[in-house]
Amino acid sequence: MILEIVTPEATLVNTEVDSVLVPGINGEFQMLNNHAPIVSLLVNGNVKFKGSKIKIKEQFEDKFKNNKGEFILPIKSGTIEMKGNKVIILAD
Repeated sequence: MILEIVTPEATLVNTEVDSVLVPGINGEFQMLNNHAPIVSLLVNGNVKFKGSKIKIKEQFEDKFKNNKGEFILPIKSGTIEMKGNKVIILAD
């Protein structure tokens, strides 16, 4: 599936991933390949994603922690949409 993370400053990520874990308003939840469509609000926490083909632009690498192949991006809030095997996160 494709993950796109957009902030007010720039599009930080647009890459293929295997899984995405986000801090939803009712707790963390995970999306895998071909997940059902969903729209949700996000709260303060970490967006975590894994994959074998992840590409992050060099100028944004410092925004992510890499923990044994799991990339972590702290966010304050946001919105997530999953549709057509593409995850779009609008994050603060």
